[in-house]
Amino acid sequence: MPPEALTRPDGSPVRVLVVDDEVNIAELIAMALRYEGWEVATAHAGNKAVRTAKEQQPDAIVLDVMLPDIDGFEVLRRIRSHLPEVPVLFLTARDAVEDRVAGLTAGGDDYVTKPFSIEELVARLRGLMRRAGARRAEVSNVLTVGDLELDEDSHEVWRAGDEIVLTATEFELLRFLMRNPRRVMSKAQILDRVWNYDFGGQANVVELYISYLRKKIDHGRAPMIHTMRGAGYVLKPAP
Repeated sequence: MPPEALTRPDGSPVRVLVVDDEVNIAELIAMALRYEGWEVATAHAGNKAVRTAKEQQPDAIVLDVMLPDIDGFEVLRRIRSHLPEVPVLFLTARDAVEDRVAGLTAGGDDYVTKPFSIEELVARLRGLMRRAGARRAEVSNVLTVGDLELDEDSHEVWRAGDEIVLTATEFELLRFLMRNPRRVMSKAQILDRVWNYDFGGQANVVELYISYLRKKIDHGRAPMIHTMRGAGYVLKPAP
């Protein structure tokens, strides 16, 4: 039986990005992390890793130093520009002191040297995410998706720096969507998480509040809230 899984604040699984140009190693790590109950995305080159991190907003990254296009240090520098707090565990085939120092100086939080123990890697990653979660809780509770920001403490919302005033229910709906970016959320899921009960035949209340949010979030801007016909709604960064 898998150990108790780390989760996001809304109870959904944590997301980890695994970056290694050796496909077998990447898949081995991904399999072990999925066993922990985590969601895992993989990338086998630096530029793809940067794009995937921006799209998936992972809670942690396992990052190989040696990649075919740009090295792990440059990947980290680019990712840090839009995910400044995400914990990063470097993988390196070299045990040279200067390599480890370079990784930690570049902003990496920890490292393991190949060949490594999967159990050790998972334990290190768990520790990093727990510490990062505690640190984020102390510093800030701001959710960010693209140019949209939501402060869970002050209940303030901004898009591209412009403040958006929401009602309490609109705020809870937006918070739920922002905690699940790029995921299609059904009306039933939204009713359960935002209103905490089933409206039965009154599911059109979701459509109503989605329309309210669109008028405030998307009006005059590239849309972020999308209807997936027959499935639900999804919030994602504007192109």
